[in-house]
Amino acid sequence: MSASVLYDAPGPKALVRNRIYAVVGSLLIAALIVISVVRLADKGHLAPEMWDIFNYAGIRQNIADALVATLKAFGLAAVGSLVLGVVLAVGRLSEHKPVRWAATTFIELFRSLPLLITIYAIWVGFLTDYSMWALAAGLSIYNGCVQAEVLRAGVNAVPRGQSEAAYALGMRKTQVMVTVLMPQAVRSMLPTIISQLVVTLKDTSLGFIILYPELLQTARLIASNTQVNGQYPYVSTIAVIGTIYILLCLLLSSLATWIEKRGRRAKTGIAVAPAVQAAPGTVDAVTAGAGQDTGGAGGAGTGTDGAGGTGATKD
Repeated sequence: MSASVLYDAPGPKALVRNRIYAVVGSLLIAALIVISVVRLADKGHLAPEMWDIFNYAGIRQNIADALVATLKAFGLAAVGSLVLGVVLAVGRLSEHKPVRWAATTFIELFRSLPLLITIYAIWVGFLTDYSMWALAAGLSIYNGCVQAEVLRAGVNAVPRGQSEAAYALGMRKTQVMVTVLMPQAVRSMLPTIISQLVVTLKDTSLGFIILYPELLQTARLIASNTQVNGQYPYVSTIAVIGTIYILLCLLLSSLATWIEKRGRRAKTGIAVAPAVQAAPGTVDAVTAGAGQDTGGAGGAGTGTDGAGGTGATKD
């Protein structure tokens, strides 16, 4: 048995006890799911009519438009947060105190504020008629602060000898940061960066507070304006929209996994040229050069036999 970093390897009794706990916990979870399904079915939320509304062309079009609106806001927020994160990370690592203090104050301020307040304040104060840009700006500011801390940790994790070697070669600080430190920081922290982008994608649902027609806002409008059998299809609508969110996050996570595996397979450095086998009766350039040097040492001629002073050249 091998021990873990956090705890010792369980013994025979502990293994039996853990299996009992796992079985009991699984049964409890299954029972809760069954109870929830039965209650929803009794109230008519799982009736086929509740799900038939998604066969209407108008509702499908609304969901498709909401998906496009969500992806637009996410794309702007993703680019904005990464750019702002790089700027803030460089600012926090600056040797100039005013720049470092300003970047630190900005990061700590907007990381402490709830994201919903930031989005609403930007919408009310600056971009009342542009809800998409207000949502993207709020997401960019908050997630940019988080990405800045991620990148700063990645830069600090790079061995100091690499930056010292770059300075020894005469490179300026900007060149060291752009060509040496930041690429390695991004590569090492890529899983965390993508994970924060997944959070950014999910946080686009906060656009409902500023009436932006993203997926959650559209789901609320569909469920509240469509009545089936005297009930509103909130359960079926939430299930469909939630599935779309899960698929989007899974696609983004799969992209992160693919990029990470591709980075591991990437070949770096200078490849060594393969050795060339000389044909019988010929002498390649390396062997000929060695023979000339050897013959020169004997002072009597060229070739291997030149070392003995015979003057004959070996095939």
